[in-house]
Amino acid sequence: MMDMHIDSIIELNNGISIPRLGLGMYQTPDGSAARHAVSYALEVGYRHIDTAMMYGNEASVGQAVRESGLPREDIFVTTKLWNDDHGYDEAIIACHLSLEALDLEYIDLYLIHWPVAGKRGDSWRALEDVYEEGLCRAIGVSNYMTWHLDELLAACRVKPAVNQVEFSPFLYLVDLLERCRREEIILEAYSPLTKGKKLDDERLKVIAAELGRSPAQVLIRWALQHDLVVIPKSARPEHILANADVFDFSLSTEQMSQLNDLNEDLRTSWDPSKQN
Repeated sequence: MMDMHIDSIIELNNGISIPRLGLGMYQTPDGSAARHAVSYALEVGYRHIDTAMMYGNEASVGQAVRESGLPREDIFVTTKLWNDDHGYDEAIIACHLSLEALDLEYIDLYLIHWPVAGKRGDSWRALEDVYEEGLCRAIGVSNYMTWHLDELLAACRVKPAVNQVEFSPFLYLVDLLERCRREEIILEAYSPLTKGKKLDDERLKVIAAELGRSPAQVLIRWALQHDLVVIPKSARPEHILANADVFDFSLSTEQMSQLNDLNEDLRTSWDPSKQN
């Protein structure tokens, strides 16, 4: 587990591989900002880009991927089904629209962005069909709590490969992590840096100082050492580079335990625990 590097991968339950570190594209404006962020990330070694229809930057992500000069199969692209597009027919259409916006031959990972009540079952059937059609190499979910997984696993014919949720030492969802592990579903951490809200936490800063690293780097490394996929978001080159500089140090068992104890159920965005 300690021997990782920027292009380290985890095998999903359908046999394909996902890079452990990715670039999150939430709130990165479409156009030059998004293109430059993706281009720079790919230049410095990232091979995993996470976008969504709701982010509004799929076109720029796809353009940067196409113009990178890298083989398509070397870059892992995730996008997501937005809430307004739930339902069987609607989800099929939305997947095709995302592919059209990205202008790529396939999506590596297509996720249900949010567990919309009453419709998510039909949406999952649509994802199973686009997966079996070959439009997506893997399918999964986002913001699913254990009860959402219970419902899905009782009815699905294709098990989700990934569950992408907000996850950090300050939102340490142990039960959800253990459930995903039992089901061979990879847990992927978004907002691992708490959107900056906890980077000044004194307990975190002490550990960062011990290691000669930034608090952000410690948070990313913590997620990696929990065997997660982690997608820190940034559009600034210096942060994109720093967020990838986490593979030449490790957290001790004691430091991991100290970070685990920081949990305070901090959610920096939506709260899926209140979604039936």
